[in-house]
Amino acid sequence: MNRTAGQNAGSWLLTAYLVLFFVYLFVPLVIMAAATFNTSRFPTVTPWLGTTTRWFGVLAADTQMWLALRNSVVIGVAVVAVSVPLGVAAAMLLDSLHRRARGLLYAVMVSPLLTPGVIIGIATLVFWQRLGVQGGLHLVVIGQTSFIAAYVMLMVSARLQRFDRTLEEAALDLGASHGQAFRRILLPHLWPAIVAAGVLAFFQSFENYNTTLFTRGTDSTLTIFIASKVRTGLTPAVNALGLVLIALTVLGAVAYEVLRRREAARNQGAVR
Repeated sequence: MNRTAGQNAGSWLLTAYLVLFFVYLFVPLVIMAAATFNTSRFPTVTPWLGTTTRWFGVLAADTQMWLALRNSVVIGVAVVAVSVPLGVAAAMLLDSLHRRARGLLYAVMVSPLLTPGVIIGIATLVFWQRLGVQGGLHLVVIGQTSFIAAYVMLMVSARLQRFDRTLEEAALDLGASHGQAFRRILLPHLWPAIVAAGVLAFFQSFENYNTTLFTRGTDSTLTIFIASKVRTGLTPAVNALGLVLIALTVLGAVAYEVLRRREAARNQGAVR
């Protein structure tokens, strides 16, 4: 009886924890989305002054916000293009080293993750200004890549730990070159981690503020633009942008899941 009661209490605690977790996670998003449709010129749901969709029109007409969004997307794509190859190369280098050298190099490569973004931003700006390079989107990409590449390295390294090296050795014994073994054996194994690392790198870049603030020069990104709006006065147009981004993220996740299930069903049918 006591054991059953303990199991029931544990089940109730777990359920209560999950409910609180999802409430904490999603209620702010729901409030933000609801504020988009309030006629109040401030992003709030209390008091509710009426229902409107005019803030989407205000968003569409805000050229500065769209320019900042475009800059954030351009920077994110550039960071992915640079940090993913660097992270993959770093992970492969670590995997090929002896244990003692691997530990030392690992600590050096991970250290940017432990450094505050403000320090990285200031250091990047000071270093490149001494070389005659002024702030701008190019310097934002350099500054962000210096620590985002470490995320890619960690994700690819975790995937490499599960790679069977005998497959690569067998390919080399059968006459394949190192390049062929990488493209046909190692790369397909690493591809899921590379894609996930690329997505993570993009979102890490998109939401970055501290490093971007010091390296952007006169350019603006979405996070910088929203921060400036906080000082000068937010409008629900920012909520409308957030709602659009959430909708696109949900649609992307649903599309990915549908494609994944179709691929799994196709593979299962092929096996049968």
